[in-house]
Amino acid sequence: MKSVKLISLAIAMLFCVVTVAQQKTITGVVSEKSGPLPGVNVVVKGTTRNAQTNLDGKYTLQASKGETLVFNFIGFQTTEVKVGDSNVINVKMKEYSMKLEEVVVEGYRSTTKRKSAVACSTVTQTESRAYFANVNGIKVGKKDKMVGVTIQGQDFTIDDVKTKPNVVDSIKSGLYNVNDEDYGMLIENAFESPKTAPLSTFSIDVDNASYTNIRRFINAGQKVPKDAVRVEEMVNFFKYQYPQPKDEHPFSINTEYSDCPWNKDTKLVRIGLQGKILPTENLPASNLVFLIDVSGSMGQPNKLPLVVESLKVLVNQLRDEDKISIVVYAGAAGLVLPSTPGSQKQTIIDALERLQSGGSTAGGAGIQLAYKTATDNFIKGGNNRVILATDGDFNVGASSDSDMQTLIEDKRKSGVFLTCLGYGMGNYKDSKMETLADKGNGNYAYIDNIQEANRFLGKEFKGSMFAIAKDVKIQIEFNPAHVASYRLIGYENRKLNPEDFQNDAIDAGELGSGHTVTALYEIIPVGVKSKFYNEPTNLKYTETKPTATKFNDELATVKFRYKKPDGDNSIEMVRVIEDNANAIADSSNDLKFSSAVAWFGLKLRDSKFVSNKSMSDIKKLAKEGLAYDDQGYRAEFIRLMEAVN
Repeated sequence: MKSVKLISLAIAMLFCVVTVAQQKTITGVVSEKSGPLPGVNVVVKGTTRNAQTNLDGKYTLQASKGETLVFNFIGFQTTEVKVGDSNVINVKMKEYSMKLEEVVVEGYRSTTKRKSAVACSTVTQTESRAYFANVNGIKVGKKDKMVGVTIQGQDFTIDDVKTKPNVVDSIKSGLYNVNDEDYGMLIENAFESPKTAPLSTFSIDVDNASYTNIRRFINAGQKVPKDAVRVEEMVNFFKYQYPQPKDEHPFSINTEYSDCPWNKDTKLVRIGLQGKILPTENLPASNLVFLIDVSGSMGQPNKLPLVVESLKVLVNQLRDEDKISIVVYAGAAGLVLPSTPGSQKQTIIDALERLQSGGSTAGGAGIQLAYKTATDNFIKGGNNRVILATDGDFNVGASSDSDMQTLIEDKRKSGVFLTCLGYGMGNYKDSKMETLADKGNGNYAYIDNIQEANRFLGKEFKGSMFAIAKDVKIQIEFNPAHVASYRLIGYENRKLNPEDFQNDAIDAGELGSGHTVTALYEIIPVGVKSKFYNEPTNLKYTETKPTATKFNDELATVKFRYKKPDGDNSIEMVRVIEDNANAIADSSNDLKFSSAVAWFGLKLRDSKFVSNKSMSDIKKLAKEGLAYDDQGYRAEFIRLMEAVN
């Protein structure tokens, strides 16, 4: 009997070897009528082998002759191609033209314990809400139309969904209303007078979660919620050609003064920081704690499964001297992998791949345990960091935004930094993620696909994970001889009181290795009449007319304060901006592009301070700044704008 089992096992192993040997590398380009199509999901039908197209629409994966490749993307018809003799398969996808009349769709959410009905919704063409159904990882639906569903490789129309009960029963991921997503309310910065408000003070912000979240909405054909738009995070998603620092400070300071593209009579000041790039061999050892939400809300394919694949990208960056722990939380928190050296990558990956979702969400308890694990394994002089991966939907214990702020403000005193990785859609809680990152010596990214994971956790690993300066603050004083009024573009939730600038107890943003930070101010020059600002008159105690001074050639003075990553006392730097503006046509490519990104963000927010909201003008300016784009992100931004009216 034993020999029969051995023979059977040998035959099975031989069959597997033969099957693997028959596989070959398939490459190709996926496009649509206007060009390459990034983000397309390519799956070998009936298997878990898959890939996603890059910014140039290219993909690579392993498949055997006779197998079928399935190409899926929101808003396009699913395409299937059988693998033949050729190793190159190029696909041109067609858009759906189906219009939504009225649809009733019943969805089900599955957990590890039971299946329960969660939604029965009627959607009409005139209804303002947009819905998605995720069916085995395939997205369904847009505002004003449904694009069909794919279940186990088979396409179904909306009529199928309405009339075939077995189709409805197969929809396991549920329907989610975008109105269930939470965003902190932002009140747009107004113009201020340097006579009544001589100092503008704010914390730097290296987060870029808002841009990738906006990208998700636009790619899905949905309207972007105004409060999801944080203009500074859009601008700071992109890298700019600032020079490396040449002195003892960890960043260089760069300024530029030019015309403003969206208001013809105003000017634009750009302030740019460039963080020092640390060689890999000089990076301190890392003590990282993965804090992973495995609650029931993380069961979607674009949540926990994407978390696991994302963190594998980070694991592959580890050196032998680095170490990883894994803490998970659902109804309670637990340690699933004690501190493990980077030399044992497979052990770490195996632990990630065993994770399953189910239960409620005790986020506060998870944070407590993660920080305890980080401090228990603390490396003095090292990179000690908790990496939180979640949709932010905490619902057990400390769970409100204020609870999270109180908790994380206490934990940042430990010397442990925080990285927040946001996932998912429909019930996404951006406000909690933003609070945690802002108040916890942290940074924040929204991971909408594996390409973004490769960017943030792979290509930009050093900038994302290794701080070179913390509590970085900027304070600018405008010269009233030249500036009638000014306003900071974005950074609404990063503004500080003037007295906070020299107070080392006040938290501010961190700067990572190689990071760039850009801030923009719009200026109304003295003598210019503007509908956006009225000069105060008949003031008894305040001088209303600018006087000539020895600083008459200066537009502003900018001060910077920062601490070393393990320091408690801040260091100050000062720069002067001359009163010498360039025409926008003569400005740098970086100013053109960064101002185009800000302009687009202001349009999405429907800013009351923008006169010209022409999409063609915004795209024209962005194209003029289309330089230094070796990764293709600027070109992707232009393609993104083409999907917005």
